[in-house]
Amino acid sequence: MSTIEIMNAIAPDVATLGNHEIDYGIAHLLFLEKCAKFPVINANLYIKSNFVRLFRPHIVKEIDGMKILFIGILTESVMKSAKNDAAVGSFVDIYEAAAEVGRICNAYNATDIDLTVLLTHIGFEEDKQLAASLDPAWGVDIIIGGHSHTFIQEPAVVNDILIVQAGIGTDIIGRFDIVVDTQENRIESWKWQSVPINSATCPRDESIEKILAVYKEKTDAKYNRIITRMNRKLTHPVRTRETELGGLFADILAECLATDIMLVVSGSIRTESMGPLVLYKDLVEAFPYDSCVYLLKISGEQLKRMFMYMLRDEVWQGAHSSFSQLSGRLKIVYDIPTSTMTQFSFDGEPVSDEGIFTVGVPQYQYNNFKRIFNVDIEEIEKNGKGRVIATSARDVLEEYLAKHQHIDHHTDGRLTLTGLE
Repeated sequence: MSTIEIMNAIAPDVATLGNHEIDYGIAHLLFLEKCAKFPVINANLYIKSNFVRLFRPHIVKEIDGMKILFIGILTESVMKSAKNDAAVGSFVDIYEAAAEVGRICNAYNATDIDLTVLLTHIGFEEDKQLAASLDPAWGVDIIIGGHSHTFIQEPAVVNDILIVQAGIGTDIIGRFDIVVDTQENRIESWKWQSVPINSATCPRDESIEKILAVYKEKTDAKYNRIITRMNRKLTHPVRTRETELGGLFADILAECLATDIMLVVSGSIRTESMGPLVLYKDLVEAFPYDSCVYLLKISGEQLKRMFMYMLRDEVWQGAHSSFSQLSGRLKIVYDIPTSTMTQFSFDGEPVSDEGIFTVGVPQYQYNNFKRIFNVDIEEIEKNGKGRVIATSARDVLEEYLAKHQHIDHHTDGRLTLTGLE
């Protein structure tokens, strides 16, 4: 509700959905949409039973006599990554994005649309793939995207479509100055800027600060309690490497839940550091997407296939990957230039193909096992049905941290990458 109130005060002309809007389920999403005093558009979320769209698919804004068509798009791959609520998979169907764009553009070809803009939340590389699949006759001019947190200096141009994205959060805002030839319905010229949000470029807004003050009073009472004090600040500077904070979280969960191996999604740790003083709000900011933890029995051969896929060549070439932080009893040394695993050991002994290990995974990985590890969950569960061993990973972390003071953790080579430039 605080987010919606702030958005209502900002009053955007139009907004579209991202993956985290679905974290709390479809019912909650529809409730928030009703609270929004601005239009939220999405073209390809349907109720399966009668193919009725959940949201307004598009909006036409008329500005100074120029008509601009906005279309909101998610894709199936992004929705799959957001399915913490099992009801989403059974309730919502996602039609192929390009076909939906085509349907809407075809329906409005008779209208004098001067500029067509897709608002997406699918990632920069996927935006380029989407642009390449669009028929030029549909007249799409611009894709404004998100999800991959990409900072750009200049727009990408694919199929004569300009593609832009403005990084992550409120660090910067993207500004597009565009001259449109309304006779030809095409962009005549443009200028793109990435404007940093700071005191020099963004004056303080008293109305926004009043809203923040109301919610801050409520949240401070809950979140400003001290959990623990560490010896020093622990860091998580990058997702695709072993990190101090990632290793600590994985070790805590492995110890408390008595698993041989614990995997923690690197991207689920959302701050670059935590400590030395840790308030409850620091833990929530570092680990905001709480979920249950599943216990799986996985063979050594299956584990090796999983990690070989996680460390595949495309990851080092910029492909989006759900990287994992590892608990300390497992050690992997991977050589990037030769795409080989030169060490794969558990408790100092080589992992045998036949060995069976108890592995803790968050719900996100359990629900998306095939996409993340390229191994079917059905194959894994032939070793034994997966079961929930904790309904809240964050509860486990909080309880452990509250009982231990002066914690320290260093990277120890449990995931070593060789051959990096």
